[in-house]
Amino acid sequence: MNVLMTLAMIGAAAIGQWAEAALVAFLFSLGNVLQAATLERTRRAVGALMTLAPPTATVLRPCPGDGKLEETVVDIAALVPGDVAVIRPGERAPVDGVVVDGTAAADQAPVTGESTPVAKGPGDHVFAGSIVEGGTLRVRATAAAADTTIAKIVHMVEEAQAQRAPAESIVDRFASRYTPVVVSLAAAVAFLPPLLGASFGVWFYRGLALLIISCPCSLVISTPVSILAALSRATKNGVLIKGGAYLEQMAGLEAVAFDKTGTLTEGRPRVTDVVALGETSEERLLTVAAALERYSEHPLARAISRHADEMGVRGPGEETATQPDVTRFRAVPGRGVRAEIDGRLHFVGRPQLLGRHADDPELTAVVERLEREGKTTVVAGGEDGALGVIAVSDPLRPGAREALTELRALGVSHLALLTGDNPETAAAVAGQVGITDVRAGLLPAEKVDAVVELRDRVGAVAMVGDGVNDAPALAAASLGIAMGAAGTDAALETADIALMGDDLEAVPETVRLARRANRVIWQNIVFSIVVKAVFLVLAPLGLISLWLAVFADMGTSLLVTGNGLRLQRR
Repeated sequence: MNVLMTLAMIGAAAIGQWAEAALVAFLFSLGNVLQAATLERTRRAVGALMTLAPPTATVLRPCPGDGKLEETVVDIAALVPGDVAVIRPGERAPVDGVVVDGTAAADQAPVTGESTPVAKGPGDHVFAGSIVEGGTLRVRATAAAADTTIAKIVHMVEEAQAQRAPAESIVDRFASRYTPVVVSLAAAVAFLPPLLGASFGVWFYRGLALLIISCPCSLVISTPVSILAALSRATKNGVLIKGGAYLEQMAGLEAVAFDKTGTLTEGRPRVTDVVALGETSEERLLTVAAALERYSEHPLARAISRHADEMGVRGPGEETATQPDVTRFRAVPGRGVRAEIDGRLHFVGRPQLLGRHADDPELTAVVERLEREGKTTVVAGGEDGALGVIAVSDPLRPGAREALTELRALGVSHLALLTGDNPETAAAVAGQVGITDVRAGLLPAEKVDAVVELRDRVGAVAMVGDGVNDAPALAAASLGIAMGAAGTDAALETADIALMGDDLEAVPETVRLARRANRVIWQNIVFSIVVKAVFLVLAPLGLISLWLAVFADMGTSLLVTGNGLRLQRR
């Protein structure tokens, strides 16, 4: 672009067309300024995220004299994990953290895209930049200011903007070959007719006009401005897309595979049944299960631990005469956990962990009955057999059914459910959302195999999961989409697209955005080429002046830029 415009200005001056040369320079500069201004507006929308966290924070620090905690205002950079920040109504949270005291609502739209404030109380996570409403919170920082979720989002969006989408790379390669061809064509128009006796001044002027109108700036800018605007729109919607390539892939999805727990369901299961076997009491069953599950981060484990607390059953580390001594804890991937309690080996998880006791008729009958009811079963037992079965139910996530209906309406031909849960529970959830391809009882490696098979058979497939347990399947899919990734480092790192909130409807919304972006990109490319073609014909005929050529070229650039920026709007 700069080479062609510079040659045109020098050429105009060389033949004494100083006014034309000056007008070319002015219009070209004006066009660049306007184009830069419109692009900067898009960048500011993302850069504004960095200003959401306040520059200072009120923290509780020991008083030098008596050691009592007192409020101290410190620079945000001085905050370290473990500091307790005091956030009053109307103030923004300075860092990511966990509420240790107080109740309030938090507007966390910049991170998750949620339109309404979310209630916060002790134990809940708060993101930097959230506005606290209706109460005062004391929040223990879990990350330094440079490592907050907001900071990571901004860094990843900047990286995404720097990446080139396939269409952008094609256009750039085309432009690099196009420029020398255009210079040669303009030279031919300028010098060949004079060699045959035509006026040098007339044909040199036409060659300069051809040089200007051939400038590929509108073609080159058509893709990146559209990608940039779409990435910005997605970020405002609480969806982090890590590059233009993933945006293009989202537009061409043929299939979507979903995890169950925490994706199609809320991921906060509740204990519905506690069935003790043999001479075991319900209290003993819960004591053993809770003792092992307190060491696990699995949603089912947390549900059992919560239920044990509600029933007054105490586990390790708490004062009770019957406190079990848990040692040699080990997780068995895809199956459950095992540990020694008071020196004896115990298991919690799938029946297969019990070995030869897994086929016990009483155990099998209870498990089958509960699973027919659509519940997930967790078996607790030891070396001597099963102690009992705990049934857990995980309610369907709000909006899940509607999200899958929208995906079908968008033409996504194949929807699948991939879960490690039992077939009955998986079928019950799949029936509620209308999925017919159900694959249950899968280990992490088997989920990868299922994704690969889908990809080979159907085409481009996205895997939607929690970004931690499903990391291998996310990596194997054409597109990995992490659900509820806000504050989860593994989700932000492994997925190609991260849904910062827990809204499944963001998936079809992002498909629509990606398809809109593709349409806008091709509108821009076709429009740029058509305008160039028309003026390339008119320039050698002497129907185009230099200033009109610049006006058409820069006008086209501004039009495609404005068209691309429409993607920032909903």
